[in-house]
Amino acid sequence: MLPETKILLPDKTVRTQEKLAVFLAFIAGYTDATGLIRWKTYVSFMSGNTTQLGAAVFSEKYGVIISSVIVISFFLVGIYTGTCLSLSKKFRSAKMIFYTVSGIMILYSITDYYEHIANEVSIAVIGFSMGLMNTIVTSVGNQKINTDFVTGTLNSLAKTAALFVMSNQAEERKEYRVNIFHLLFLWVGFLSGALVAPFPLSCLGNWTLIFPAALLLICALTIPIPTIKN
Repeated sequence: MLPETKILLPDKTVRTQEKLAVFLAFIAGYTDATGLIRWKTYVSFMSGNTTQLGAAVFSEKYGVIISSVIVISFFLVGIYTGTCLSLSKKFRSAKMIFYTVSGIMILYSITDYYEHIANEVSIAVIGFSMGLMNTIVTSVGNQKINTDFVTGTLNSLAKTAALFVMSNQAEERKEYRVNIFHLLFLWVGFLSGALVAPFPLSCLGNWTLIFPAALLLICALTIPIPTIKN
């Protein structure tokens, strides 16, 4: 069975979506690892924060409860804001969100360098920016994706692989095979970002988020980003 909603997009658009998705997954992995190392909190992996919240309530670890509630709340606000912007007639380009997320990271880094920002404020600001970034690319071709939801990506990867093996239709198998690679690249992108993060963190310290901020700016200025309404 093919996906319920099948929209034929130009190959160039699909390739752009794939590049952006992998790039954003890298940024999410990098930022998430940074948050875990610096603040002991995930800033894009809300499944982990939800688990920590549940365990903390039982063990009465109020610091963890507060940080988990804050980051989850601001992540949701970021997604809400990004979705509203993507549906707004005034903002027809996804580049606006690129610039916004990059600007938030740059402003945060400068402020944190001169005036130490409390952990609760840090995870709120960066959690919001990750939620915002999560709305830039939500599909690659006909495959729905989430650039910072690793569990969902692996779930879709395994299901798509099973559909590929069980299908007898050549056209279906071709589409499933392509989607398998889309999802695999997405997972590798997130993993790569998480692997890279400790090295800039040890060198840049409070400036570590300047790296993803610069990458987002470069991406917005060099890669043609189409307006994709999902």
